[in-house]
Amino acid sequence: MKIPRFGRRTVLTIALAALAAAGLAFGFRTPAPLVDTAEVVRGPFRVFFEEEGRTRVKDLYEVSAPIAGRLRRVQLEPGDQIAPGDLLFTIEPLVAAPLDARALAQAQASLERAEAALNEAGTRRQAEEARAGLATAELARIRPLAADGHVSKSALDRARTEADGAAAALRSARFAVEVARHERDVARAAFTSGRSGAAQAIRVTSPIEATVLKRLRQSEGTVASGTTVLTLGDLDSLEVEVDVLSPDAVRLSPGTPVELERWGGDGVLPGRVRRIEPAGFTKVSALGVEEQRVWVIVELDGAREAWRRLGDAYRVEARFVVWQGDDVLQVPAAALFREGERWGVYVLEGGRARYRAVTPGRRSGLLAEVAEGLAAGEQVLLHPGQEIADDVRVRPRRHAAGS
Repeated sequence: MKIPRFGRRTVLTIALAALAAAGLAFGFRTPAPLVDTAEVVRGPFRVFFEEEGRTRVKDLYEVSAPIAGRLRRVQLEPGDQIAPGDLLFTIEPLVAAPLDARALAQAQASLERAEAALNEAGTRRQAEEARAGLATAELARIRPLAADGHVSKSALDRARTEADGAAAALRSARFAVEVARHERDVARAAFTSGRSGAAQAIRVTSPIEATVLKRLRQSEGTVASGTTVLTLGDLDSLEVEVDVLSPDAVRLSPGTPVELERWGGDGVLPGRVRRIEPAGFTKVSALGVEEQRVWVIVELDGAREAWRRLGDAYRVEARFVVWQGDDVLQVPAAALFREGERWGVYVLEGGRARYRAVTPGRRSGLLAEVAEGLAAGEQVLLHPGQEIADDVRVRPRRHAAGS
């Protein structure tokens, strides 16, 4: 059947009008928003925080003038290595007359205190020797059991940490004995000189093998009794002190791994928490906010050669690793948002945003652990704005780095 000429014209007009309307609708429709996406992945995950710290020598010894007198010029300089018995400085008594009864009694009391301190240091050294022997024997017993799988790796790590700590404590105890013996000898020389009235110069020698850290007096001159002349220290006993916020200090425990960065050398220096001090203090931040902070002492691990260029009071950046896992489902924290009491994300499916309720776990910096709601390989939207809703069409702009 033939369509009348008028009918064909009408059909063509209607078709053109429909095409024009469709073109206008397409041209004026709201464009799909551009979005950034990232992939849900499984991999290593660490929870950590960072603070600035500084190195310090664990065992410092300040060498002071044993009597009032004339100090001869000090020849040692900071950085010099000294051995036990090396001459540090010489001091000549001011007068040759014997000390009066009161001063002589004070000198005798100082000698008795020095002898008591030496006895106490010796007792402590014996206790630390016993502790170190027990820790070493325990480590030797656990090593073969750990190799055969009879004990956990964490038990081996605890035994190794205990043995290392006991060895460090024994080193400090022996250091204290040598210092106490030197103090006793100096006090005895001062007492003998004051009782006899002999104007004999006193030679002050080093009690330990150490490094000269500071020289507080160099030129010859008169000094009072007790004036500090040199500061000695053993750089092999270097440790790091870091002040952290009190809520962060609660998350730490002895043995927590620490990574030291930006110390001036190559690589990262490993360490572990040795002690968390029980008392906090108030510190005003750069923004003028009062903060409660706690001192944390970090012990350096690894070979001494790796950090030999570090000295006393050098700046470092400490990263405290409070938790870590090898196979953790994770997403960028920017993908998470909260709706009421629930957390959610938008998943990219077929060019549309699909709402998904999730259960987040631990957070670390820009990443968050996902306990429930997502699977590895899915794409999630980052920083979803107000224009994003469930089933809204979106256009992925790019993937985040590492997705």
